[in-house]
Amino acid sequence: MANTFGQRFKRLFTSAAASEHPSSGRRRSLTSSSSAPQTHPVYPPQEPEPSAEAEAHRRPPYRRPLHYRPLFWLVLTAGAISATGISRAYRVWHATEGTLPAVSDLQTFERQGTITITSADGAILQKIGPATRQKLTYDDIPDTLIAAFIASEDRRFYEHSGIDYQGIARATLANIRQRDLVEGASTITQQLARIAFLDQERSVQRKAREALLALKIEEEYTKADIIERYLNLVYLGAGAYGVADAAWIYFGKPVGDLTISEAALIAGMAPAPSAYSPLVDPQAAENQRNIVLRRMLENGKITQAEADAALAEPVATTPNEPKYLYSEFPYFTIFIQKQLSEILPAEVVEAGGLTVETTLNTDWQRKAQETINETIATVGSQQRFSQAALVAVDPRNGEIKAIVGGGDFNDSQFNRATQALRQPGSTFKTFVYTTAIAAGFSPYKTYADAKFVVDGYEPKNYGDSFSGTVTMREALTSSINIVAVKVLIDVGFEPIINMAQRMGIESDLLPTYSLALGASEVTLLELTSAYGTLARQGRHHPVHGIRRVLDRSGKVIYEIDSTPTQAVDETTAAIVTWMLQGVVEGGTGRRADIGRPVAGKTGTSEEDRDLWFVGYIPQLAVGIWLGNDDNSRTWGASSSAAATWGDFVSKLIDEIPEEDFPPLPQLAGRKGSIEAQPLKPNKVRAAAAAENNAPAQESVSGGSSEPDPAPEASGEPAEEPVVNDRPAAPAEPSPAPAPEPAPAPEPAPEPAPEPAPAPAPAPAPAPTSEGEG
Repeated sequence: MANTFGQRFKRLFTSAAASEHPSSGRRRSLTSSSSAPQTHPVYPPQEPEPSAEAEAHRRPPYRRPLHYRPLFWLVLTAGAISATGISRAYRVWHATEGTLPAVSDLQTFERQGTITITSADGAILQKIGPATRQKLTYDDIPDTLIAAFIASEDRRFYEHSGIDYQGIARATLANIRQRDLVEGASTITQQLARIAFLDQERSVQRKAREALLALKIEEEYTKADIIERYLNLVYLGAGAYGVADAAWIYFGKPVGDLTISEAALIAGMAPAPSAYSPLVDPQAAENQRNIVLRRMLENGKITQAEADAALAEPVATTPNEPKYLYSEFPYFTIFIQKQLSEILPAEVVEAGGLTVETTLNTDWQRKAQETINETIATVGSQQRFSQAALVAVDPRNGEIKAIVGGGDFNDSQFNRATQALRQPGSTFKTFVYTTAIAAGFSPYKTYADAKFVVDGYEPKNYGDSFSGTVTMREALTSSINIVAVKVLIDVGFEPIINMAQRMGIESDLLPTYSLALGASEVTLLELTSAYGTLARQGRHHPVHGIRRVLDRSGKVIYEIDSTPTQAVDETTAAIVTWMLQGVVEGGTGRRADIGRPVAGKTGTSEEDRDLWFVGYIPQLAVGIWLGNDDNSRTWGASSSAAATWGDFVSKLIDEIPEEDFPPLPQLAGRKGSIEAQPLKPNKVRAAAAAENNAPAQESVSGGSSEPDPAPEASGEPAEEPVVNDRPAAPAEPSPAPAPEPAPAPEPAPEPAPEPAPAPAPAPAPAPTSEGEG
């Protein structure tokens, strides 16, 4: 074998030398055969030509061309595939990088559908959706808790730049050895990118986006920023978003009070909260906790003694509901959610990340609920009503300061302040008299409180009593029904309805005679808002519970326009306020007296089903309703609602400076700001004031509804008439001069009658009388 190798090496050397100098050899050969003298050859003498057998033995064996070999095509195919894969991977990487979101959004990230509702002073009322209930700064998070999560999720967190290649290799080997998925390779930064910007789709492109985002996050944020955001956002089961939520939900304590064992248990839930939750599987939670503790020991974050003590500690939890999951004031916050859906597009609300700044005064809200509960428990049991509602509005800007929709939200979620449409009774008379005053009527204009039937509709006073001749102010103070209907006829449906709507009534109002007595249903919220217009000297601010809405970046995307409209002229508002002060000072609303100027009106619907009082001071309008959900009769009176109003406002007056209403304007020579549109009833039967027990005389179509058609005197009385400061009662004989007899009925039909400004309504199936209100 050695000789053969030597021979081959010698032949290789010889052939190589020959190939390097072929021409020299030939030249030298040719020269030696010529006349030149022969010399010694430079190279060794050539060997004799080998034989054919030897040449055949020396020639290399036959090899097929490469394109005939399967291995060639296999390698070529693998190379092409590899090149294609690399090219495709580059294209995917490049395309993915161009579509990545801005990682600066990480600072303001909120999960989809989250809404935070705050009070007027910024306190959190409720957090809706998958929201972090309590956020922490980096300095608020204990080092032990940070160490536990790094041990559990990313042991090389401080060494890598977003992607841990060593971790990928380590996890791959561990999973191969265990033949199971026992260890993941996603870093904390990758998990944060997935939480904030990606979904849970399992695809190569999603992993590429996750990796690229992790690298970008590491470029833009510090490690402290990254761990802070991660620990505020990571889901840890049972509705806990972030470590502060988890500490409260599982242990009922702040993160600063967590033991090493508890911190490790919380960190151990991060890979699979549903599997490692101590509320679901305590044994699995303990096993996972122990893994985290041992890793913390390996990382040098705890001592052997601390590890032993923590490992020996049993798993014990103190479950709690997530903070702000439920509202302390559910009637208000549900109302706010409804308002939110009306002012913002559905897709904006669904996207979440919203902060809703409301108008609620939490202290007043608690006092309001307390007042309502006390009224139901004490007065309600005696007067047979089981529900009550309250609304408090700041008339200076239309802000809702408190809403109570019922006694116990857990028993009934129906909001009686904003959803219940009820007949307002005599509280609606305020709009009738406001329209009359705005039309130029004097509050001293007199009417006969006597039996009255108009087009078949007969209003009746409380107790079927009459008061004789009274002024409009007296009629309002004593809540006389018959006079209110007569004023409505003299003013007209359309002006009254328009006035009520400008002042804040949004519900439909029907043009019937019983409108004057509150036949058309309204909500307590709109009624209180409308009274607030008078408190604001005729300027109406739309009632609202939302001041502003901010998106996840803090940008204001909605803000209430608080510009008021002049719904009532200031003179009219001042006169009506003065008239309503009489209701509280000496009329049906006396129990609302709080020792400072108050204006308001009581109201009672048919058979005392609804008991109302709506009153105001210059800085606050409050409405009270008492009744039953099944519309059954109560055994109470509107004075109970006035008393509830007084109880509530008395709790607030120390916070509200005393302020007087504007003075009563000059009445003489005053002109109206609107035009009355008197009705032309088809048939009126009206008794004179002094003939209350005599058969009523009948008049037909046209003219005033009054039995005395004499025009009002142009001058005002030198002295203010004495106000009738008692509720309507049976009329007593008085020395007052008897009014002129009623004019004789005119023949019917009247030739060429003037078209009526408004169609004569059919008798309304509405109240003909009401209670003391």
